[in-house]
Amino acid sequence: MNIQKIGIIGAGQMGSGIAHVCSLAGYDVTLCDIKAEALTNALATIRRNIDRQVSRGKVTAEDRDAALARITTGSELSLFADADVVIEAATENEEIKRSLLKSLVPHLKADALIATNTSSISITRLAAVTDRPAKFMGMHFMNPVPVMKLVELIRGIATDEETFAAIHDLSIRMGKETAVAEDFPAFIVNRILLPMINEAVYTLYEGVGNVESIDTALRLGANHPMGPLELADFIGLDTCLSIMHVLYEGLADSKYRPCPLLVKYVEAGWLGRKTGRGFYDYASEKPVPTR
Repeated sequence: MNIQKIGIIGAGQMGSGIAHVCSLAGYDVTLCDIKAEALTNALATIRRNIDRQVSRGKVTAEDRDAALARITTGSELSLFADADVVIEAATENEEIKRSLLKSLVPHLKADALIATNTSSISITRLAAVTDRPAKFMGMHFMNPVPVMKLVELIRGIATDEETFAAIHDLSIRMGKETAVAEDFPAFIVNRILLPMINEAVYTLYEGVGNVESIDTALRLGANHPMGPLELADFIGLDTCLSIMHVLYEGLADSKYRPCPLLVKYVEAGWLGRKTGRGFYDYASEKPVPTR
């Protein structure tokens, strides 16, 4: 399949990152979000991040200008009428994703593919609400998208080989490397990563160590580039909790039970970097642990 035009639903951190790498790879991109402010912020973020690549000699100024010119924005799903692939990158909430996918289908051409950037939700279930389960699959990018090399590729039960091959080729043309995962809750990366983060929150909850000692221990003792609680703040505590719920409900194993402290932080609206407070308070230049 000759993919030239890519649609992206959701102009948040993930959607803007996907638009960034798609446009730099030479694809025409339509970025859609119901919030005009989100689209404005996304374009500013993409420009700032590509400017950083230019300053480091990774991208030329000409390539930057061409990439930015390939991105169009809007709020209507009808903008995807000529898209070859639409990548759904809405918030990690199954009902929201199902509603969006149902609304999207009438606007697509018959041979358009759909990919979802879900980090944990069943590809088969999401595909079932569309009119094209064979042309639907998971394409899970890592955050931040322009920096992280991996894309997890996940087939649903009905995904055909042509769709898989086309999305695999698209990933490679974006400069990514791929790992193929089966359609089990949270796939590979988050099946391993999120229980570790959840266990770090339990370690905090039970008083084994404070925020600073836990993060220092994993950075220096396990050579992790970022401590698990700092990483949770970066991901978003609401997203972490959502993925733990998917694991707990999908696998029916008590080892995936979300830590009550994680639940409490989310209930308080302390969601991490995006709200200015999580396991760290980001009000000052140097983040301060909240416990």
